[in-house]
Amino acid sequence: MMDAKWLHKLKTFKWQPKKWMKDFGHSVKTFKLRPIHIIEVFVFLLMLLFLYPFYIVTINAAKPIAEIVRTPTSLPESFGMLWTNIQTILQASQIRYLQSFFNSVIITSFSLVLIGVTSGMAAWVLVRTKTKISTAIFLLFVSGLVIPFQVVMLPLVRFLELITMWTGIGIRDTHHGVILAYIGFGAPLSVFLLHGFIKSIPLEIEEAAIIDGCNKPQLFFRIVLPILKPIFVTLLVLNGMWIWNDYLLPILIIGVGGSTQTLPLAVASLAGAYVRQWDLILTSVLMAAFPVVVLFLFAQKHIIKGMTSGAIK
Repeated sequence: MMDAKWLHKLKTFKWQPKKWMKDFGHSVKTFKLRPIHIIEVFVFLLMLLFLYPFYIVTINAAKPIAEIVRTPTSLPESFGMLWTNIQTILQASQIRYLQSFFNSVIITSFSLVLIGVTSGMAAWVLVRTKTKISTAIFLLFVSGLVIPFQVVMLPLVRFLELITMWTGIGIRDTHHGVILAYIGFGAPLSVFLLHGFIKSIPLEIEEAAIIDGCNKPQLFFRIVLPILKPIFVTLLVLNGMWIWNDYLLPILIIGVGGSTQTLPLAVASLAGAYVRQWDLILTSVLMAAFPVVVLFLFAQKHIIKGMTSGAIK
């Protein structure tokens, strides 16, 4: 039953288009364009620009190859073919999607945990040890940020072969071989960010813990590590997106068709020298990107907080 208040408004309503146009014109005249409005429009256009590739991948994943080539920007007739492509990918022995997915989960998870813990311990020791050697070691870590991976990828492969030759431990096409490489390449950025964050932690907190009887391992894992949660979430997203989507390092260590192939290698197997199954490629890209998007959406509020927490001491 209609509320009496709304019934009264309907009865007293008057059609006044001239008055409405006059009020609208007055609002337009009194409107002042401010810099914040320009920034908002620019950010909105930038958002559309970033979402456009995701839109192209989504609509083309639900179209046949001929339609993708002919009209790549048009909407599909229905999204039923997307589900068909997903079933094809899950059942294809060439892709081994589920195995590749679990390989990516294992490699990414262990790499993130080990990068976080080892980089946190290294940054903590470098901050609390005020010597020239610690400063030199920190600069050595930072120098790793400016060295392109392409410069060291061939020496890396040779170094891994030497490790296998000297120790007899297999490194190529193994989980621990890829994880070891990711720890090395993920440490420079992680140590750099953690170093700045730990500087903002008052030394008195650690001194009070030492007085209460904490030794060095207890001091780090019980006192320092919980304080590092914001920056750890930032590193989780940054390193996680990189490791999950990386193609070059796995192709060097695992190789094409390896037993421990990751999702990027599985997606690349759909693109042959003469045949490219664009519908399956785009569908597999969409499936591989979904976990990273979900991770980013849940952790986005911690990213900026972690990046700026160590900026001011």
